[in-house]
Amino acid sequence: MRKTPFVTKEQVAEIVKKYPTPFHIYDEKGIRQNAEAVKKAFSWNEGFCEYFAVKANPNPYLIRILNEYGFGTDCSSMTELMISKALDLPGEKIMFSSNETPAAEYTYAKEIGAIINLDDITHIEFCEEACGGQLPKTMSCRYNPGGVFQMSNGIMDNPGDAKYGMTKPQLKEAFTIMHQKGVEEFGIHAFLASNTVTNEYYPKLARELFELAVEVARDTGVHIGFINLSGGVGIPYRPDQEPNDIQVIGDGVHKAFDEVLVPAGMGDIKIFAEMGRFMMGPYGALVTTAIHEKHTYKEYIGVDACAVNLMRPAMYGAYHHVTVLGKEEVEPTETYDVVGSLCENNDKFAIDRKLPKIEMGDYLVIHDTGAHGYSMGYSYNGKLKSAELLLKEDGSVQLIRRKEEPKDYFATLDVTEFASKLGL
Repeated sequence: MRKTPFVTKEQVAEIVKKYPTPFHIYDEKGIRQNAEAVKKAFSWNEGFCEYFAVKANPNPYLIRILNEYGFGTDCSSMTELMISKALDLPGEKIMFSSNETPAAEYTYAKEIGAIINLDDITHIEFCEEACGGQLPKTMSCRYNPGGVFQMSNGIMDNPGDAKYGMTKPQLKEAFTIMHQKGVEEFGIHAFLASNTVTNEYYPKLARELFELAVEVARDTGVHIGFINLSGGVGIPYRPDQEPNDIQVIGDGVHKAFDEVLVPAGMGDIKIFAEMGRFMMGPYGALVTTAIHEKHTYKEYIGVDACAVNLMRPAMYGAYHHVTVLGKEEVEPTETYDVVGSLCENNDKFAIDRKLPKIEMGDYLVIHDTGAHGYSMGYSYNGKLKSAELLLKEDGSVQLIRRKEEPKDYFATLDVTEFASKLGL
């Protein structure tokens, strides 16, 4: 089976005249259409807000597109908070969900008015001190039910083995303590499974959190203002996978809302989401050029990208579909390992992959890199990060992040001792 790239060989041939491979490129049209679909799917909830998970893709130009649809940001570090501030987001559109958090980050989060989502009950006093002795009026806590989270379609994850979140007794105690300290509005947040390609996950999670909210409100007397479903809604990395239908997902959450929260008199609760992969993943691609071929015990195609540009296959053995541009309809008769140039044997984008015959100079599109692609890059072997480009709706291409240069690699060293010797 095949995936259709959003960029053609002819377009890439023009792009590389100005921006050589490798580069990440993003599809503005696809991003906007998906944002519209998400907004529509949850339009039944007056307070709905998607807080885009910045960790998935921290490029401000892309986040700004989502901001146009009323979406905010989910941040997990000081720098991500700073990106949100630079985009002029109001505090209520910034969610700060971190763990093992330095005091300075809590301080900054309060300064910019972000909603702080505490990972553990022991962080209450720590956060209070970092916030100048006074917690914000709105606070959230992350819940971990423990055990194994499983759905009828066989998808399962193991929250009990995760380092995140509080137990139910801890959550209730945390709310009681914070209420006594002057917090007025509370939120409940949970993340129980990753990259689920099923319409069942969000509705099942929502029902569990809605029932929890009713119990917690009854037992503590606090006002719960929002339920944060976090992320976990995945994308079909493999071409034979059926993609999630966000409208069906939204309808499923709506049904649980009407059956659990409305009868409990809690129909004013706002629904939040923190999707990153679903919002951006399919709308990014890593474009690279075949520059070497090797014939030993296997057939290898060497490309000018490496795990520095996309580490998921090397780190997780994750599947990313590969298209040879211009050969989309050609029968895949060859079996290749598609590899990069790092001094690590796991630097492979594809292993034993059936592809059309690849010639040197062919352009390869590695699909679904819009989330956890560029953002997970690193500098092993002194490799430099690629450019990021935006394919705009009118067909033009905008540079939204230049490629790194050697002077960037040396910038944090003593410039006079090292970089100046290299003429940087």
